[in-house]
Amino acid sequence: MSIKLKLLTSTLALAMAGSMFTAARAEELWDPYLRGVFEGVPAGALPPPGVYGELDNYYAAYSDYGPTGNKIPGTHLNVLVEVPIVLWVPGIKVLGATYAAAIAQPFDYNSYEPLQNTHGGGGNLGIYNTILIPGMLSWSLPQHFFVRAGVSIYLNDATNTMADLVDGKLSNGGVPSGNGYSTIQPDLGFSWLDNGWNVSVGTHYAFPVGSTTTTNYNYRSAPEFSADYTVTKTIGAWTMGVGAEQEDQFSKDTFNGQPKSGSIARNYGVGPIVGYQLHNGVDVTAVWNHSFATASDVGGNFFDIRLTTAF
Repeated sequence: MSIKLKLLTSTLALAMAGSMFTAARAEELWDPYLRGVFEGVPAGALPPPGVYGELDNYYAAYSDYGPTGNKIPGTHLNVLVEVPIVLWVPGIKVLGATYAAAIAQPFDYNSYEPLQNTHGGGGNLGIYNTILIPGMLSWSLPQHFFVRAGVSIYLNDATNTMADLVDGKLSNGGVPSGNGYSTIQPDLGFSWLDNGWNVSVGTHYAFPVGSTTTTNYNYRSAPEFSADYTVTKTIGAWTMGVGAEQEDQFSKDTFNGQPKSGSIARNYGVGPIVGYQLHNGVDVTAVWNHSFATASDVGGNFFDIRLTTAF
């Protein structure tokens, strides 16, 4: 399954004395894509009928990068994201494909250096937008190929949003926990699975529905394409390989109705994947990625420890 969430990419600048802030560049806040969080997962296939649980323990240490790819000093971002997921595969067929549905409720803790310098505080803990996947369909094709299509819906129900920061209601040294609008994200994945090999590509295109609007502030994020790449080999209880991720934005955001300069984000990262199947039926997968090309975005290193099991 494909649950994605992207991290803060805007540098916030003090606009006037008090608590009014405005986005200085790049995207406003969170995008649904959480980089590489499902590297190692067969993007085109589904497991056998049943109910499955997953918990991603995701930590990122990033800094802002400008439109030309230069790292911006004093913009360090620490983020811990916990992503509990329930996947239901009822064993029914739709259009010749296996049907499944899922729900996830991420929550995050983050601290952002510019806000710590101006507000103090250790950081912000809150609930991200609830993620619903009402349907995904996986087709088994000849020669061990699989294709999966679905749609992810991100609800406008986060604990706090960019409007809270702009209005001075958030002053704990962290950025808001989620977006103040909904998002619709079509997902399409492809896998080749044979003799322990998993060669997969998962693609996603996120469409924000609505914008952040408050006094003298209206910010609308543009759609964005993202993808995960996986090449792994399983031998016995061990799985090893490599994963990669990409994010590409093809149009500018708008701020108060005008195209936002320097807001076309891109990021590319790569790193190893190691997995082990425990005797109690729990699979443990560790993923590390390092960003090697970033512009108008945050870049650095992320680590994810994924636990999966069947209920």
